[in-house]
Amino acid sequence: MSAGQLDALDVEGLSARGFVDALVVLEAHLSWVQAKQVEVLAAIAERAETPEAVILAGGGSLDDVFAASWDTAVEEVACALRLANGTAAQRLKAATLLASRHEATTGLLAEGQISYVQAQAVAEQLEVLDDEVAGQVEAVMVGKMPAQAAGQTRASLRREIHRADPAGAELRHRHRVRERGLLHYPKDDGMAVFGAVLPAQQAALMEQVVDTRAQGYGDDGRSLEQKRADALFELVVSPPGVIGGLGPERGERAGRSAVVVQVTVPFDILLGAEDGPGELKGYGPIAASQARELAFAPGTVWRRLLTQPETGLLVKTDPTTYRPTAEAERQVLARDQYCAFPSCRMPAHRCDLDHIRPFDHRRPERGGPTVPDNLQPLCRRHHRLKTHHPGWAVRRDRHTGTTTWTAPTGHTYTNTPPVYRE
Repeated sequence: MSAGQLDALDVEGLSARGFVDALVVLEAHLSWVQAKQVEVLAAIAERAETPEAVILAGGGSLDDVFAASWDTAVEEVACALRLANGTAAQRLKAATLLASRHEATTGLLAEGQISYVQAQAVAEQLEVLDDEVAGQVEAVMVGKMPAQAAGQTRASLRREIHRADPAGAELRHRHRVRERGLLHYPKDDGMAVFGAVLPAQQAALMEQVVDTRAQGYGDDGRSLEQKRADALFELVVSPPGVIGGLGPERGERAGRSAVVVQVTVPFDILLGAEDGPGELKGYGPIAASQARELAFAPGTVWRRLLTQPETGLLVKTDPTTYRPTAEAERQVLARDQYCAFPSCRMPAHRCDLDHIRPFDHRRPERGGPTVPDNLQPLCRRHHRLKTHHPGWAVRRDRHTGTTTWTAPTGHTYTNTPPVYRE
């Protein structure tokens, strides 16, 4: 069935069987489109130019040269498709691998026999193997994937990689152990995911400890999953032998270890005169009750931040010295929350504070002042991009707080900080 025929398809007139048949045809067309997108992305990655001489002449290092050449593709794709930087980089990398050494898999994708998720798994998981061994594993997988779901393909790939390269699998595991770390990202309705990437055997032991703690709660009305989540929280915040902790529906108890959690909330909402969201640092909007719970916990320190009544933007005036004062830094971090590049979600407190208009070290009064209107948080990657890549430029509207970035291709992308009053 052609794309034109699909457009004329009468969905309401289909039978129950017809619905499924139409869905399969649509998925096959989607796979063909994604195969074409792989081709375009691979071409974008291949043609990314490195203005090495310009970057080095401007004081950049070879690391900056590499970052600029790759960022040109990553950042443009991220902004154009409204993706996170990591997602854009992942797509570019997968496309490059598929186009360069996985012709058979890309062919299955174009024919609609597999999904893009399966093709991406082949590219990413076989990247650790040399071309010859990767080709051998792919040849095995080509016969399996059309009958598999994506999860089955990933599991099959792991098994085949271990069979083809057992010694390499052991070395890679030792390397990955050094990359262990925490995961923390927001979910809807004031919830968040918190966990860790760690060796599988450690994860299994942790799960047993959490389950044992959860089983000790008894029949108190909570589901097993609620108990497990509460058990993990208490084991981290109030480990055995330490009294205290803040648990769901339990309130504050004495003895909790000192921690720093930043929440920004309008004063009338804080006092309960109105309802509305607060902003939890590193998360985003939370319910008024959550903001009040944090604000009125014992030991809480309040700091006043001023906003413009007409825009809701945070404001502050600071001296024109090169390094921002502590007050100015708090102001900018609270105002912007994240890296000011449109596609980046790096928390502001992990970023550099960058002068949008360059600071004049010889005559500071002539321009580039160190005030919030001329400051923005940029992660190291995007700080380098702005400073050392001649194709990227940025300006900020002092009335709205919106920054507009111009890419080497001439496309423009905008980023607007949170507004604390609608």
